[in-house]
Amino acid sequence: MSGPMDPVLQEALNSLSQQVTKLHADTEAMNSGLNISWLIFGAALVFFMQAGFGMLEAGAIRQANVTTILFKNTMDGVLSALLFWSLGWGFYMGHTEKTEFISGGPFFLKDLPQDEYASWLFQWAFAATAATIVSGAVAERCRLGAYFVYTGVLTAFVYPVVAHWAWSSCGWASTGNDGTNSDCPKFGQLGVIDFAGSGVVHMTGGFSALAGAVILGPRKGRKSGILTSPEDDGFDFRFKDGVDERQFQPHSIPQQALGVFILWFGWYGFNCGSTLGITGGSGAVAAKVSATTTLGAATGGIGALLFNRILVAFKKREGAWDILTLLNGILAGLVSITAPCAVVEPWAAVVIGVIGGMVYVGASTMLRGLEIDDPLDAFPVHGACGVWGVLSVGIFAQSNNVIRAYGSGLLRDGKHLDGFYDQAEGGNQFDVQLAFAVCVALWAFGVSGLTFWILNKAQLLRVSDHDEKTGLDVAEGMGAAYEVKKPTKEDPKDPEVIVDKLEEEPEEDVMADA
Repeated sequence: MSGPMDPVLQEALNSLSQQVTKLHADTEAMNSGLNISWLIFGAALVFFMQAGFGMLEAGAIRQANVTTILFKNTMDGVLSALLFWSLGWGFYMGHTEKTEFISGGPFFLKDLPQDEYASWLFQWAFAATAATIVSGAVAERCRLGAYFVYTGVLTAFVYPVVAHWAWSSCGWASTGNDGTNSDCPKFGQLGVIDFAGSGVVHMTGGFSALAGAVILGPRKGRKSGILTSPEDDGFDFRFKDGVDERQFQPHSIPQQALGVFILWFGWYGFNCGSTLGITGGSGAVAAKVSATTTLGAATGGIGALLFNRILVAFKKREGAWDILTLLNGILAGLVSITAPCAVVEPWAAVVIGVIGGMVYVGASTMLRGLEIDDPLDAFPVHGACGVWGVLSVGIFAQSNNVIRAYGSGLLRDGKHLDGFYDQAEGGNQFDVQLAFAVCVALWAFGVSGLTFWILNKAQLLRVSDHDEKTGLDVAEGMGAAYEVKKPTKEDPKDPEVIVDKLEEEPEEDVMADA
């Protein structure tokens, strides 16, 4: 029979227990701090992408509209911050009156736990990105007031609803929905796997951009696909072969290249930051994501270049090596790898990137065939490649990667996710990915399209023909970003000048062509 424990030993054990408890608490606090710091760092990288979008869009449009496009991009950050604070977060991740479709608040970040402010910041950066995608598709012809309206609708309502579907604890397609809440029914066993937002962010922005481009119509002078004289106001709405594209060419390729490099840099915050932490196994997942993201970007550029060269050779034209195709191909690869970046192997990232570049070139060619004027190719890059990114998960994802990224609880009953995964209830993961992509496309195009349609009917959407020809920098009273001098016939090598029109057009018209 043992006697009572020695008081000295008892005191030592009690002290050791207290130290272990304190050490555990300190470790938890340190891990929490590291994860919050990681999330803030990722949000900062994603927000820095706004500078990349600004440079890309400013370089891609004509000189007489540069100040206006930079103003719009800056206002994206301003408006989206206020609207995502007041409404967007409540619709996305609010903890009251949740349904599988949307959350019902609270709004204005009321009662938000201290450790969730970093999550709000990260998601705000995503929402601002979705809004900025649209600005490129409606460039050079959309009124500022209308731009503010659709940016508000997108960041306060359209994007938060899609994010709720895929990333909240109650969304109908969310991997975070365990299916135990009767108020939150779930589609599929796993839900959609969209790790960093090919669908949630890029499809939302891309299909909203498509709606804007369709309802706004082409830029004046491009409707016919030929250079029309000032006296000819008859347009047949066709982009014909033989169009002299010089009047619509980007005014600064260096700015576009700089913008793409900034975006590529910021994308590591987009994809790696979507681990939402760095401790435990999250650091290893982020490391693999960095590799697949890099490979997706690189092979996206290669795929776009090669496919474009094939198309050019088929049409027996010159100029197969095109830097703009390369730049947009890189973005196409990045968009494509954003959804599957954590759940595929590096070799699959290579395949996904190559196909993404081809999807971009095909979608861009399709828009021209449909006579839809998208100055930045926002829909081909973000919309079409966003669809491919979401679907690629259902083809290339592997269960070991899913377990590392989401935890073993996601694959219940010992199921596996290797390519076309056969779920217990029938169907496969590809079906879930496809259903989600269709829903996002319909939602973003439908709500944004309705917004653009109402603005158009109220004659609040498009600037006047005179303002469009003059350039929005002058029309909106902002002043030109650069000093613009009138070209002369002694300067025939200026690629922005149509020499045979110089004597016909007033100076303000030449500014629009600059």
